[in-house]
Amino acid sequence: MDALNGKFAIVTGGTRGIGRAIAERLLHDGAAVAICGRSAEHVERAVAEMRPLGRIFGAPADVSNVESVRAFFQAVDAEFGRLDILVNNAGQGLYKKVAEMTPEEWHRNIDINLNGAFYCSHEALARLIPRGGGFIVNISSLAGRNPFAGGAGYNASKFGLNGFTEALMLDHRNDNIRVSCIMPGSVDTEFSGIPGKPRPEDTSWMIAPEDVAEAVSMVLRMPARTMVSRVEIRPSRPKK
Repeated sequence: MDALNGKFAIVTGGTRGIGRAIAERLLHDGAAVAICGRSAEHVERAVAEMRPLGRIFGAPADVSNVESVRAFFQAVDAEFGRLDILVNNAGQGLYKKVAEMTPEEWHRNIDINLNGAFYCSHEALARLIPRGGGFIVNISSLAGRNPFAGGAGYNASKFGLNGFTEALMLDHRNDNIRVSCIMPGSVDTEFSGIPGKPRPEDTSWMIAPEDVAEAVSMVLRMPARTMVSRVEIRPSRPKK
């Protein structure tokens, strides 16, 4: 029997891109999956499209808003009654030089990419610790260790997410909470591309969202004695 069969998972930002691929992979692995996104329409469409794959639930939520996060977790409680896995995937990138970035744009990077992971993890821990354990997987980026021009807000949010993930692991490893960070490079989604430049026509060299989902599945299926704390993923042959 697969290690994920019968487990209950949340994937934030699960309507498209990496989050959608992760949700589909977990459904394939036998888990029940709850997804959220900011658009109710997008959530409803994604749930309808994934329903043939397994037990799927969705509700709109803005992870940058703590009350919205609480309402989403309560909705998942009502639907599943249990939680085993949280995948903090929801993210956004606003790319500008520091002098050109507004405070609102700065906060949008931090609020979604970093604060959202804290809000969701805090809610998840309140459920996972009493149950005796579980998983939290944070989808970060190689931008969390490699700064680039125009990326101050995004870099800061992902550097912060990496530090948060490691501290979260140290705080709660003895609660049997296994915490992992997945750090992909260029992934072939609408989110990808070089800041300030058009999205390239040839994306065949990029990482596929399904490859990131495979890494998440691998981390979750490790034996109980083992925790994979960080995974870095790069294109095998990046475009020159």
